[in-house]
Amino acid sequence: MSDNSSMPILEIQELAKSFMQGGIKLEILKDINLQVSAQECIAIVGASGSGKSTLLHCLGGLEQPNSGQVLLKSQNIHRLKPKAQGRLRNQALGFVYQFHHLLQELTALENVAMPLLINGQSVATASLQAANILERVGLKQRLDHKPAQLSGGERQRAAIARALVHKPDCVLADEPTGNLDRRTAEQVYKLMLEVNQEAGTSLILVTHDFNFAKRMDRVLQLEDGVLVDAASFFDN
Repeated sequence: MSDNSSMPILEIQELAKSFMQGGIKLEILKDINLQVSAQECIAIVGASGSGKSTLLHCLGGLEQPNSGQVLLKSQNIHRLKPKAQGRLRNQALGFVYQFHHLLQELTALENVAMPLLINGQSVATASLQAANILERVGLKQRLDHKPAQLSGGERQRAAIARALVHKPDCVLADEPTGNLDRRTAEQVYKLMLEVNQEAGTSLILVTHDFNFAKRMDRVLQLEDGVLVDAASFFDN
């Protein structure tokens, strides 16, 4: 019997992405290659506008690359039909953004339960699991509060709970603390690592925070469209 545990959760092969702007072709990503193992935590750093968010969107199937492929659990996410792609994304990936993107008309509990409901769970089961993870992220007393009633840090913790509630294979986080003060950001970073390790998921984090990036298993830098090992940066 083959050992699937050694297979990468995500495998990126010769990924390239470009845009046309004013008749000029802008190459954002150039032949990106990357393997992400189960439970591995990777930070991606780079200057603003270097293409970090574009890369994350391609990995999550939210943006189509010009060439190359993204294998999520050995399936080419960009070659799947929309319904199958959505199903794979909802089951295998969790997303955390700089802006929480919580639905304003729903409570914290309802927001966090949403991925489970989309995946076919009953309301009762989804609500129970959502309540459990909201308690884990310190929002036990906020289940019935809507986003407008939560602080910035609380909203981001709810967004993390939503990303992890369905126990995805990999979480993609794009500057998740960009709108938070330093103290709250530190709390959110610590929480992300703790919950991520407990859930056994992989984590790919785009961040400008080099101090937090150093806590990850690997640090990669996106520069001139190329993804390179950034370990030497931290030796200086």
